[in-house]
Amino acid sequence: MQPSSSSLNILSFGAGAIGTYIGGSLALAGHHVVFVEQPSVAHELRQRGMRLDLTLDERRKTKDAFLLPPQSFVMAGSLEDALKFWPFDVALFALKSFDTPAALEGMKPFAEKLPPILCLSNGVDNESMIADAIGADKVIYGTVTSAIGRRGAGDIVLEKLRGIGIATGNPISAKLVAAFNDAYLDAQLFTDAAAMKWSKMLTNLIANPTSAILDLSAAQVFADRRLYKLEIEMLRECLAVMDAQGIEVVNLPKTPVRALAFATRLPLWLSKPLLGRAAGSGRGAKMPSFHIDLHSGRGKSEVDFLHGAVVRAGEKAGVPTPVNKILTETLLALTNKEISIQEFAGKPEKLLMRLK
Repeated sequence: MQPSSSSLNILSFGAGAIGTYIGGSLALAGHHVVFVEQPSVAHELRQRGMRLDLTLDERRKTKDAFLLPPQSFVMAGSLEDALKFWPFDVALFALKSFDTPAALEGMKPFAEKLPPILCLSNGVDNESMIADAIGADKVIYGTVTSAIGRRGAGDIVLEKLRGIGIATGNPISAKLVAAFNDAYLDAQLFTDAAAMKWSKMLTNLIANPTSAILDLSAAQVFADRRLYKLEIEMLRECLAVMDAQGIEVVNLPKTPVRALAFATRLPLWLSKPLLGRAAGSGRGAKMPSFHIDLHSGRGKSEVDFLHGAVVRAGEKAGVPTPVNKILTETLLALTNKEISIQEFAGKPEKLLMRLK
């Protein structure tokens, strides 16, 4: 399969929720997309193709999911095989943050052949890790605010259409925004990469560790006045760390982050409706990601890459972050099975006692 002169040659690390949504949408728009997946997953998707339920987006004018046949994309079982289709214009990187170090080890031997990497992972540390591994000139900061549900390998559903942020600073950034928008991905350029990434992380913090630790939904967390106050304190710590670093809060595609930040300064009764909507709507119908990871028993959590990043930045800037610190340490202890998963389940008092 050879790309036309007007299309992009795209490498996608993984066919997870974000990789399938963005890579699949670009394939639907006529771009040449090569996915890298585990051999067993790659074999499966080479047989049956991919399924993208994008019916939520009325611009697509369809009531049926798109079925991408195997011949409309390339599914490689290794990076070495994927690079047979070199050169690439860009690579999509949207792995879980805890999978980033291992993925980069596998990428290092091929660094010279790798294109600029658009990093769409949550957290604020992934880009620096990618820069250290393959070069700062090959990193493009990005973020995704749309909510995507994963039904299986290469099978996704668009749950909330918001958009994608892409930072300036790379020669291909503007071209990517144009290509993404032609594929109905609603991309937007951002001149301040740090502001974009930290603002997205701020939205990811809400009701995430508390839900996992206490085995409660975001709505249940917000229904408890004590836990809601804890959420506000956690967000205020992150905002203080951002301020100490000179990082501005910015609105993201269809995500009013500035309003969220403003709400943390309001009386609790007044801010609760706004933050409650932010906690639930941004994730679609899913439980928070930390809850999904902990209760799946996978033994990994992104909490150290989100709340832990707030703690580390706070230490450097001299800003206290006690709430983020305790939440990070508690969830990591649960993840590593140092504490029974039932220890705090449905017991807010036990968690609150840790924070006193």
